[in-house]
Amino acid sequence: MLTASLAFATMGVCVKFGSQHFSSGELVFYRGIVGVVCMFVWARRLKISLKTKVPLMHLWRTTVGAISLSAWFYALAHLSIATAMTLNYMSSIWLTAFIAFGALFFGHNKQTQHHGLQAPLVFAVLVGFVGVMLVLRPAFEQGQELAGFIGLLSGFVAAFAYLQVTALARKGEPEVRTVFYFALGTVVIGLFSMGLTGTSPWPSWESKAALWLVPIGLLASVGQVCMTRAYSSGQTLLAASLQYMGIVFSALFGLLLFSEQIPAMAWLGMALIITSGIGATILRSRAMQSASAQPVSTPAEEF
Repeated sequence: MLTASLAFATMGVCVKFGSQHFSSGELVFYRGIVGVVCMFVWARRLKISLKTKVPLMHLWRTTVGAISLSAWFYALAHLSIATAMTLNYMSSIWLTAFIAFGALFFGHNKQTQHHGLQAPLVFAVLVGFVGVMLVLRPAFEQGQELAGFIGLLSGFVAAFAYLQVTALARKGEPEVRTVFYFALGTVVIGLFSMGLTGTSPWPSWESKAALWLVPIGLLASVGQVCMTRAYSSGQTLLAASLQYMGIVFSALFGLLLFSEQIPAMAWLGMALIITSGIGATILRSRAMQSASAQPVSTPAEEF
């Protein structure tokens, strides 16, 4: 998950430059095109078929993922970056809430010990989100209610996408196939958006601006594969906690590349995020050791 967070943060830098010349719809479309090509080539090298026995599950994951991505890009265009990113990173909070709800209503007595070990993991996710708030310090202005709602929607829908990634892994779907269909979905969403908003003028293609489209797609592909593998491993809460490291990487990129100042409160927030990630890793390790010492008939991988 750390690799995924770094890849997405680096992609964000490329999007920051690319968005000066291309619309959000174009960025989504070309990100998807590069992703489709990368996953197709990788699948051929690994000799993995892209045919699937669960097309409807892929359709659901692709749909919710593409909706979340589009909503996030809309929020980025109409809100401050800090506010848009905070709302999107609430996906980990929603995910934690879904898992806690499932454990409460579908847990069994023989899993009590396991669920008890998960409670500190939930706390680690919440601590990490407090760190996100301190780093980004989101703020709304009058007239931004719709954009705020759409930004909130991006995080909420992303949580469903992560759960579907876990469900696809249980069906034996490889990461490359899951990411391929998601990339294909972003191509469709990008085309639809471009049909509504139009495309950038041709001079953009004659400049070096178009070169930003390639790393955006490549980094997105790397991030999606690593993120899919992290959630497919079954360590959902651990992945949700480590996902916040993307904020730390983004803040450091802002400091190094754009001379953005990091106030003391933001450094405290980054310390909380890092502490949360370390704590979640340790807790998950202990939970797995406990599970191997006393095997349980599990939906432990849901956590």
